[in-house]
Amino acid sequence: MREDVESLDIRDVTANWVNAEVLARQIEDRIKALADLSGTPLFFGRLDYLHAPGADRAEGAGGERPRPEAAYQTLHIGRRHVHDADGDPMVIDWRAPVSQPFYRASKKDPMDVALRRRFGYTGGDLSAYEDEHLSDPAEAAATSKLLQQEIERPRVGPMRDIVATIQPEQDEIVRSGLSGTVCVQGGPGTGKTAVGLHRVAYLLYAHRERLARTGTLVIGPNKSFLHYIEQVLPALGELTVRQATVDDLVAHVEVRGADEAAAAVVKGDARMAQVLRRAVYAHVTMPAEPVVVVRGSRRWRVPAYELEEIVRELLDRGIRYGAAREALPQRIAHAVLVQMERAGEAPDDRVQDAVARNAAVKAAVKAVWPPVDPAKLVLRLLTDAEFLAAHAEGVLTEEERATILWERPVRSVKAARWSAADAVLIDEATDLVERTHSLGHVVLDEAQDLSPMQYRAVGRRCTTGSATVLGDLAQGTTPWATRTWQEALAHLGKGEGVIEELTAGFRVPTDVIAYASRLLPHIAPNLTPVASVRENPGFFEVRESESDADVVAACAELLRHEGSTGLIAADARVPALAGALTAAGLTYLSPGQETTAETRLTLVPASLAKGLEYDYVVLDEPRAVVDGEPDERTGLRRLYVSLTRAVSGLIVTHTTPLPAQLT
Repeated sequence: MREDVESLDIRDVTANWVNAEVLARQIEDRIKALADLSGTPLFFGRLDYLHAPGADRAEGAGGERPRPEAAYQTLHIGRRHVHDADGDPMVIDWRAPVSQPFYRASKKDPMDVALRRRFGYTGGDLSAYEDEHLSDPAEAAATSKLLQQEIERPRVGPMRDIVATIQPEQDEIVRSGLSGTVCVQGGPGTGKTAVGLHRVAYLLYAHRERLARTGTLVIGPNKSFLHYIEQVLPALGELTVRQATVDDLVAHVEVRGADEAAAAVVKGDARMAQVLRRAVYAHVTMPAEPVVVVRGSRRWRVPAYELEEIVRELLDRGIRYGAAREALPQRIAHAVLVQMERAGEAPDDRVQDAVARNAAVKAAVKAVWPPVDPAKLVLRLLTDAEFLAAHAEGVLTEEERATILWERPVRSVKAARWSAADAVLIDEATDLVERTHSLGHVVLDEAQDLSPMQYRAVGRRCTTGSATVLGDLAQGTTPWATRTWQEALAHLGKGEGVIEELTAGFRVPTDVIAYASRLLPHIAPNLTPVASVRENPGFFEVRESESDADVVAACAELLRHEGSTGLIAADARVPALAGALTAAGLTYLSPGQETTAETRLTLVPASLAKGLEYDYVVLDEPRAVVDGEPDERTGLRRLYVSLTRAVSGLIVTHTTPLPAQLT
């Protein structure tokens, strides 16, 4: 298929050089999408239907006889559609409707499937297969061994796709429609990130033309996380999905500073949107003087009261500040044209445009509706106590206003040491002035850590589209962490969104998730604990250590196993452990760097562990992880995240006593 595309000759099929460039780019993208993936098989399943899917509909549609049933009754299911030299399908894309029974059919509801076959691979070689006769009442339902092996396969390198192991409850979310927003609450290892990414892949398959026009975006918590997931969609042939962090979206200014927690909480509060709106529209002043337009020997006068009516109408319409400012000279010009027509003249659109550009009209617009620079506006709010008090009256308390005011004046926008929360405020102000471009679909992962103002920033990117929101309330580790998903969806502007909960754990071993779940009553008492569906209970041990050498020894022990190993520690402990690893001759990576055959150990600060996974984990000093956060609940949530990064085994090492909640 790739060679066919590479052999295309487009020299005589394009009208001009522009069309030739566009077509060449499309061919280049198609070739990339058909790239070979080492160790990745073309198919992973097979369906034998009792009746050929669609045969009855095909025969009734136009009187023509359908193809022989044998051509359709047996289907191989894979990551990509594959056809033969004649264009006939050999492998059916997992996203096609006819593939859905591979994920949802069961003994209770066989969905007209006689046989479901799963194929097992070692590297790229077919090594096993397993059959389920779903329509045979004599055969009892059984757990798939190949499915278990695939779920428990060692994790090395970036995140991989889950198309061979998608579960029925996951498939339902993946195939939900484009028009609706879905929020997925999922504990550690429930596959919520993979579900979100595969939903994007499905939507691009089902609504390709629409999303090609409007665009898709995946938002992650940090660069390390994005690097970890970046190969999932390309492996499924989807190359057009942009990935970014919230900080990337709101990068109107350079972030060089950081807020104290109390200030960040106030700046992230949704009430700041009202303060900003007041501050922006406070620039509008009602006209006190008429506008006099001179054209030739005639003078046309628009009285102040009529100008005020125009201004109030624009304010009442609630359109963006900048759009209203652009409309104002045209409205004034229209008032002048009405007078011209009453005087017997016949002005056209060119006359109206000329009047709108008249110096008197421009001067009136500048006085009544002056331009607003969003960054300068936010800077004034944060440095001018009187200006902030005037627009935050009745919204923020005096104490809250004092919390976000900068201690020292700043000369300019470029000289300011902006924080990440400040950048979000500037993004809000920018949207008040000029509408933010909306995409067709946005996936927001690790959403529980976003502030209300950050939710608003993301929501602006999908006002005319939909969203997939992924997160776990128990893993919220910011002072402004999400309390309920209903509240989060409201801030996102998607209050009608559907909330789904995934509780079956596929990644974290039984013993590990049971240990971590001891923290749930203290950090998220209303959540259902994750129930591991893995048959392998995993390796788990808690050890008292005397020095960093014991931690290094635990890492060396786990490195004897196949797969990746992560050493997770409180941020303050990372330099000491880095020195100990180096002294012992153990090479290590930083989060986001890809493991190699020579280096399979990653040293992970606890603050960056969220969303990552390793076959084996050494967790150093749980007490230090908790104490590294501003308050105990946040610290316990950070610990919960750190405890649940292991796929096959976990060793907890400690010299100081464990947190009481774990004992």
